[in-house]
Amino acid sequence: MNLLRDTGPSGPELVSGLVERLRAYRGPPVTIMEVCGTHTVAAARMGLRGLLPEGVRLLSGPGCPVCVTPVDLFDQALHLVREAGVILATYGDAVRVVYSALDALALAERNPDREVVFLGLGFETTAPTVAAALLRARRDEVRNFSVLSAHKAILPAMEALLQDPEVRIGAFLCPGHASMVLGAKAYEPLAERYGIPCCVAGFEPVDVLAGVLRLLGQVQGGEARVENAYPRAVSAAGNRTAQEALDRVFQRAPARWRGLGEIDGSGYDLRPAFAPWDARRRFLQGVRFEGREPAGCRCAEVLRGRIEPAECPLFARACTPQRPVGACMVSSEGACGAHYRYRRRADG
Repeated sequence: MNLLRDTGPSGPELVSGLVERLRAYRGPPVTIMEVCGTHTVAAARMGLRGLLPEGVRLLSGPGCPVCVTPVDLFDQALHLVREAGVILATYGDAVRVVYSALDALALAERNPDREVVFLGLGFETTAPTVAAALLRARRDEVRNFSVLSAHKAILPAMEALLQDPEVRIGAFLCPGHASMVLGAKAYEPLAERYGIPCCVAGFEPVDVLAGVLRLLGQVQGGEARVENAYPRAVSAAGNRTAQEALDRVFQRAPARWRGLGEIDGSGYDLRPAFAPWDARRRFLQGVRFEGREPAGCRCAEVLRGRIEPAECPLFARACTPQRPVGACMVSSEGACGAHYRYRRRADG
């Protein structure tokens, strides 16, 4: 009997029961990568790595928006403040803190004599809200509001990792938040083309355990398909309204990622119709930034799954949350920050 089937979080299963099923795994060795910063934190907080059976490894991937954003983007943002005199607004983990792009738009409306630039970070989770703000700005003709877009698409990055000969991934724990927009079916090309098991999971302990168990069930059975262990929030087709807003406002373009380099079709650039609200077109034409990474920081390798955070010589020594060196320690969703805060649990 396969103990790894039907372990979705929709039932009243207890965490202890899921852990027991996890320990019953007798399949081949496998490396599972999660590509969501919230999963990174959840797995570290619950000590999931210490619960994994022998031969099963969980790696953190490029799921933290701040972590994958190259240094030069933040140099651009600082240039806007210092040289263009704008009010820079963004989310709390990255300056004038706002809860959404619509809050930044409201800030611009309250300050018509100032330029307000929203620094757009994140994947498909946050990009639709920025699209909504830009659509409203165009409708209401708010001309002192613009967006510096660093939004990225998660699927091209996952495919780039699968094509990297130095990275060996056996299964993907797919992000819950981005999948609410994309839909579970979005991962089917990865499963079909690369023969890799995929499972969308939520963020509570029972969600994460159920997702890992479903992946192990596929590995044990020699299967490669997409499962949805988060049906209460994620549908097969995703959020059509959000997808349409993305398509109206953004166009896909090459984008650079820390650790992964430039990936075709992985960036969300504003369409020409939104040029009046594009901070890059308005303020940064012809300006170049070098964007050097901190010496000794191995965040790029952590994001590719080549090393664990503790393998960086700066980890917990020169680099701590109180004195961070690299982006993976700076961000609240960074792998290094999560491993540092919960390292006793992460070590089992």
